[in-house]
Amino acid sequence: MTTDVTTDLDAAIVDAEDALSVLFSRVRLVYKTAAAQIHPELRPMGYKILSAIVRLGETSASALAESLETDKAVVSRQVRVLEEAGLVIVRADDRDGRARLLTATPAAIERVRSARATQQDRLREILRSRPEAEVRAFADVLRVVAEG
Repeated sequence: MTTDVTTDLDAAIVDAEDALSVLFSRVRLVYKTAAAQIHPELRPMGYKILSAIVRLGETSASALAESLETDKAVVSRQVRVLEEAGLVIVRADDRDGRARLLTATPAAIERVRSARATQQDRLREILRSRPEAEVRAFADVLRVVAEG
């Protein structure tokens, strides 16, 4: 026999799953919009890759593939697009000539920062309407879900 607490908890979990689904759709739209802000031919995955390169400073394609949990071929294709668009510099690794190191150009860094600022301003605007304790609880739950 199911108790009301379990039923209520299960219903709350379904609500959370639905909210996450909507959030993930929204995130995809944010990536698509940010990618278009940076370069008209940039795909959302290209934005994710460029954003990671900006955050990391310098990295390899294989490290990106691992950190983004995506296929190396996807990263390689997107890096070519980024390089052709003048957003990423690719050079041989001094320690291993076979490896390629990726660095964002100054223009790419500025464009990514601008796109992020727009996203961060929007999020801050939404969260500032909530009590601090609720925002902290929200952050805690997000961490638990992300680590799970």
